[in-house]
Amino acid sequence: MRHAPTILHLDMDAFYAAVEQAAKPSLRGKPVIVGGLGPRGVVATASYEARPFGVHSAMAMAHARRLCPNAAYLVPRFELYRQVSETVMGLLHALSPLVEPLSLDEAFVDLDAGGAAGDADEARAVGERLRRDIRAATGLTGSVGLAGSKMLAKIASERAKPDGLVLIEPGTERELLAPLPVRTLPGVGPATAEALRRAGITTIAEISEAGEEELVRLLGKAHGASVHAMAEGRDDRPVVAERDAKSVSVEDTFDVDLHDRARVRAEVDRLAERCVTRLRAAGRSGRTVVLKVRRYDFSTLTRSETLRGPTDDPAVVREAAGRLLEGVDTTGGVRLLGVGVSGLADFTQEDLFAQAAVERAALEQGERSDAADTAAPSPEPAAAV
Repeated sequence: MRHAPTILHLDMDAFYAAVEQAAKPSLRGKPVIVGGLGPRGVVATASYEARPFGVHSAMAMAHARRLCPNAAYLVPRFELYRQVSETVMGLLHALSPLVEPLSLDEAFVDLDAGGAAGDADEARAVGERLRRDIRAATGLTGSVGLAGSKMLAKIASERAKPDGLVLIEPGTERELLAPLPVRTLPGVGPATAEALRRAGITTIAEISEAGEEELVRLLGKAHGASVHAMAEGRDDRPVVAERDAKSVSVEDTFDVDLHDRARVRAEVDRLAERCVTRLRAAGRSGRTVVLKVRRYDFSTLTRSETLRGPTDDPAVVREAAGRLLEGVDTTGGVRLLGVGVSGLADFTQEDLFAQAAVERAALEQGERSDAADTAAPSPEPAAAV
């Protein structure tokens, strides 16, 4: 925990929808909802104009249409969002070498590492300047949180929304956290919250009052100790510049359940190709192929196969995914399919073979040179002049 609020958390406001509004002036000031447009589509982002109608992210698109029928409904344009994100991330990297992206529109920045701020006044000035620079460069707004830890900086940016800045002074953490619901804390999801609720714990103050021993009894040693520490405002997690992906995956939800086995296999092949395209774009390879199948009754099956070495060959991934599919019963219908690759590496098995071949060739060339030197007659000494 730091003594100065030098960890910054940026969260862009309604990012996908805001990018669409910036790109198309006719959408400005109007409800805009971005997400899947099929019968099973889900809202990815709703503009602030759509939110008074009750529309929010992760809502079924069909429900959103009933709540806000006059909104503009758009399919996500991820390439455009990535371009805008790169501009924003560039502004963050100008502040510090320690930038930890969480998504296209969200990141932590360690201002102390870049020498951008050493106290609360300097941190606030940096945050306000960042917001102005983002608006000038993209036409978008972002909310900034500043605190002495990542957890509190994220809570601060949430309080700053939309288009604001909140700074939490070190020393005020416990007072701030006390009345907040337990779900505010990182790592407290629905299952953990339910376990705490059954024990009569619904606020962060009640977690702190229960004590670490009780939290460990309820949640287990590691998780219980972590949740209790955060409830008391203790969070020493560093800002990490590189968040190394553990896997690359793609999946599709189908508007109508798939029953034809040949169609299911064709979709798996297509997903495998898309997965490898994404894998190669990241400059990675992987050795474990994963198949995900959600059936008509919402049961989800996951199967995996580990290869002899890492690969980015689409044929290899496609064939492995096909073998995994052979062991899955899809006769009742398939609602969702996904293909992923994990066990990532920066090289492929083919790279290793190629490297070995180069080394063998160099060795053979050296042996031939040595043999030629041995066989050649020694030159006669030059005559003295």
